[in-house]
Parts: sequence; C-alpha cells; structure tokens
Amino acid sequence: MIYIGVTGWGDHDEIYRDGLPASEKLKEYAAHFPVVEVDASFYAVQPERNMKKWTNDTPENFHFIVKAYQGMTGHQRGEIPFDSKEEMFEAFKKSLTHFRESGKLTMVLFQFPPWFDCTKENVTYLRWCRKQMGDIPCALEFRNRTWFQGEFYEKTLEYMKEDGWIHSICDEPQAGEGSIPAVLEATDPDKTLIRMHGRNVHGWKKPVKGKEWREIRYLYKYNEAELLEWKEKLLALQKSTKDIYLVFNNNSGGDASGNAKMLLDLMDISYEGLAPRQLDLFN
Repeated sequence: MIYIGVTGWGDHDEIYRDGLPASEKLKEYAAHFPVVEVDASFYAVQPERNMKKWTNDTPENFHFIVKAYQGMTGHQRGEIPFDSKEEMFEAFKKSLTHFRESGKLTMVLFQFPPWFDCTKENVTYLRWCRKQMGDIPCALEFRNRTWFQGEFYEKTLEYMKEDGWIHSICDEPQAGEGSIPAVLEATDPDKTLIRMHGRNVHGWKKPVKGKEWREIRYLYKYNEAELLEWKEKLLALQKSTKDIYLVFNNNSGGDASGNAKMLLDLMDISYEGLAPRQLDLFN
C-alpha cells in the first residue's frame, strides 16, 4: 500500500475551512490524508496531553510518523535539557505511549544533520540509537552525501538492513555534500519512507538566519512530469517493500498538500477509513 500525506498539519490552509481553529485542524486533515509527519516532536519532547489529543483526533487506521527530538540527532545547540542521553531517549519513548497503544505509530524518523558524515564514530552512535529504541520502528535519513559515496554506498545500505532501520529516501536539491541523491533501495521488507523536499537548489544552499530558512529552503512546486517520474519509482519500490509512506515537505509556498493531491490523482489512489469531511454551509 502507498500512503501519501504531508509534514505537519498546521500550515496547509488550502485544505481547511476558513476560520478553522488550530486545535481542530488535525481532525480535518485526517479527512484528506491517511498519514502525517509530526514535526513538533523535533523541537520538544511532546507532553502526554498532546499525544493523547492527536490520537483521539484521528481515525482508527491513521498513521503517525514522529520526528525524533533534535537532541537525539545532534541538531540541539548547547546542552540537552536532560541529565543524560539515556534519560532523553526514555522521555521520548514514553511520549509515544498513546500512539503505540492505539497502533497509530508507524515509525520514528531520525533525520541527521549535514555535518553528520560517514565515520566510524557516527556509525557507533547509530547503533547505540537503534539499541535504545528497542522494537519501535525507526527510519533513518542522512543529509551528508558521504554515506552514499563510493564503497560506503553498499555498506550504508547493508548496515541499515542489519540494524533494522527503515530507509528514508529523499527527493531533494542536489547541492553538494550537504544533500543526498534519491537512493531507491528499500532496507526493510515492511516499510519504506519517502520525503519530498523539493528541488530548490538556490534555497538549499543559501545561508539564512533564524526561521527564515523554512521560508526559502522548501519553496518548490513539483510539476506533473516530476510526479509522473515518482509514480514509476513508487511502483518499482513496491516490489521490495510492503508499505510505502510518502510525505511532501515542500511547503514554503504552500505547495505540499496540492502536490500530495496531484500524486494521489496520478496514481489513482483513494483511501477508505478517512475522517468524515466537514463541508462549508454552501458546499
């Protein structure tokens, strides 16, 4: 099965009714897509009340991809707000309880930063992370090209299979060492993740401060030809993995949900069990 959605649910105004409160957006989002990536978990380990609400706001067969907390992937600037890394991982795992008990946790995404290159030290840390996560399904995404260069290409994929990582395949600008190619290889027989970051090479390379990077880096709208290319890639990937989860992250210009809908149409995919859609008075 191919599940298509977007990253986050707060900024996709084109699928929401005017004036819809932020607290109600996930309910309406779940009427359009069967999967979402939770990015709030990257910025802070989420409190139980949030995870419980999100569980209750979605249909029984909804899928959550939860982004690992930034301290777990080396994005955190300065000291982590925990006494130890072990405590940090335990707190994060505890936050997943409602998703796990409801069967809605599809995977945790470990996205590592561009400076996390292919070294023995970093492989050792990956092994430690995977051990800490136990039986929780985890996806791995790199932002440094060295993992897929030369002899490391096959070794990286072999390691991911050996340690039980789900491959997070990326469609992103090819902008030197701080980006990776789209490596169309499944490392898990049950699940593969694909994240569509857009192809804005200029925005990917341009140094920006604060939150401005989000307004520039993912400013891109896929055209039909590009999505038709991905249709063929998805059909090929289905031969080596049971379920594929594809999320669009190109939302700097509000294009993610539109591209997701376009790909659904191109692939003639529809879903049963979505939340009931709320209609405007004159619809």
